[in-house]
Amino acid sequence: MKLMPLTMVNAGEPNVICKVGGKEETRRFLENLGFVAGGVVTVVSEMNGSMIVNVKDSRVAIGKDMANKIMVGC
Repeated sequence: MKLMPLTMVNAGEPNVICKVGGKEETRRFLENLGFVAGGVVTVVSEMNGSMIVNVKDSRVAIGKDMANKIMVGC
């Protein structure tokens, strides 16, 4: 599997987070939500430019701009 942003994956498929990009504050924000390298994230649904995802047993809504910084598929 090749590295791709979270926005490109199919809903319902668990994906391993490879790296979190963006500015330091963005990375820290995402890591605090549970988006850490080696963690598993599953897209639940997409709507109006936002994504609902399951990460660390929590459901989180993030914008597509944030989701593009989360790389999965390693």
